[in-house]
Amino acid sequence: MNKVMDWAKAHPKLSAWIVLGLGMVAIIAYEARDVGLLVGQWIALIIATVLVAGLCVWIIGWEDDEEENEKAEGAKKANGK
Repeated sequence: MNKVMDWAKAHPKLSAWIVLGLGMVAIIAYEARDVGLLVGQWIALIIATVLVAGLCVWIIGWEDDEEENEKAEGAKKANGK
């Protein structure tokens, strides 16, 4: 379990994508269970859902990237570079 936690801490965006994707697929599967989708439609729905989860994590990560860039610029100015 510690290895999983260490990996998740080392790869926060990828682990967030996995967790969000699993949660979203579970919700979609629960809500669409009685719709009568064919196997190919289920596969397409799951793939689209996982891609949307990745897009969400990527967009949320923009703010983190901006903060890191601001800190790096502040450090350069403080060092006189």
